[in-house]
Amino acid sequence: MISRSLRWACIALTLLAPAAAMAQGAKKPNILYIVADDLGWADVGFHGSEISTPTIDQLANEGAALDQFYVQPMCTPTRAALMTGRYPLRYGLQSFVILPEQTYGIPLDEKLLPQLLKEAGYNTAIIGKWHLGHADRKFWPRQRGFDYQYGGLIGEIDYNTHKIQGVTDWYRNEKKLDEPGYVTTLLGKDAVRYIEAHDTAKPMFMYLAFTAPHTPFQAPKEYVDRFKSIADPNRRVYAAMVNAMDDQIKAVLAALQKKGMRENTLVVFHSDNGGTRSATFAGQIHTEGKLPASNAPFREGKGSLYEGGTRAVALANWPGRIKPGKVDQPLHVVDMLPTLAGQAGAGTAGTKPLDGSDVWQTISTGVPSPRKEIVYNVEMFRGAVRQGDWKLFWRTTLPAQVELYDIAKDPGETKNLAAENQPVVAALQKRIDDLARESKPSLFFQSTFKAYFGRNVPAPAFPNEDAFFATGD
Repeated sequence: MISRSLRWACIALTLLAPAAAMAQGAKKPNILYIVADDLGWADVGFHGSEISTPTIDQLANEGAALDQFYVQPMCTPTRAALMTGRYPLRYGLQSFVILPEQTYGIPLDEKLLPQLLKEAGYNTAIIGKWHLGHADRKFWPRQRGFDYQYGGLIGEIDYNTHKIQGVTDWYRNEKKLDEPGYVTTLLGKDAVRYIEAHDTAKPMFMYLAFTAPHTPFQAPKEYVDRFKSIADPNRRVYAAMVNAMDDQIKAVLAALQKKGMRENTLVVFHSDNGGTRSATFAGQIHTEGKLPASNAPFREGKGSLYEGGTRAVALANWPGRIKPGKVDQPLHVVDMLPTLAGQAGAGTAGTKPLDGSDVWQTISTGVPSPRKEIVYNVEMFRGAVRQGDWKLFWRTTLPAQVELYDIAKDPGETKNLAAENQPVVAALQKRIDDLARESKPSLFFQSTFKAYFGRNVPAPAFPNEDAFFATGD
């Protein structure tokens, strides 16, 4: 009798084993989404930099290095695109960034990624920079789907005082903090604390948004001393900032490993735009000397619609689930919402029509991307779109400028082929014009003109718009 019972128990266990394995395989992944701020394409070790980034390099080498990952040319638009899966031109965040004195934010009728993941059973946390609305609590992270918040709400702060224009911008769960410490280190340590306290019965979504290496160029002496071989003082400190961020990412990954979460954690890392090459975009806290970021071999940088401003350092890593190697396929940050939602078993109900697509198969196996078009940005004074290998940059302010590049053959955008390819130019200009007609008015320009004229008026096209957004190296 006992023998028969044991036999049936063994049979039952044999039958149940595949189901258990399937259940384990279907377990929702933890998601660690890391964003660097103004990191140059050429400023990581796996792109050949002298700046030491061993942790980021390991993630890239053991995962997918995303060689054609596109973002918006500036901070607020990229973060909005990530959170919505939609181009910022759809809701007025296509121009510039939200400044400390401005009162708008990402529109409340946009449903955001953390809201979708929270509905799918995730604990959601933002640790770091928000920059999608700070003047009214209705725009703050915990009103937009995050269970936990730590860090700054605005775009730029002093790394040691946590202030901008004399005002502290440092919060935990909507309560202002006055605490000492270097911003990058504080963010890493808080991420580790959050992981240590996390209940693994629920999946975790952590948006770890570093401010490094955005201006001002500040770093602890111990990090600066690691780069004595770099002669330029700004480049030396910039390298120290990147290295300090790498150290904190290492600590966060170690915490995941210790907690037993690493094997089921999808890690995504990318910059919010290219490194800063123009003083116009170097921030409000004054910086002297040469701007140190490098986007080589690409043209220009942050704020520009050339590749140097919009093709970001990027990678994805998930042990056993992402094939190691380079993925040289066009992807856009708007693709991340549907891709992450797909892996998390989250629906997209309540979102507006998405511009992004689920690109998981491209990221995980390197198959051709379903994305055939890159919308770099469309504003009232400029636009850029790529279809296939053809990229059109169109400046509409006088004197008008039209540039056409074969990005596959000329990623540095050195040879303008517009004159000999007028049908291609005409088709891409029509696409840009159609997108402009679909766009909402720029909230940045509405806010700016309201401040100047005291009422909310449409921003006219005036001759020095493009000078205001100049992007020369």
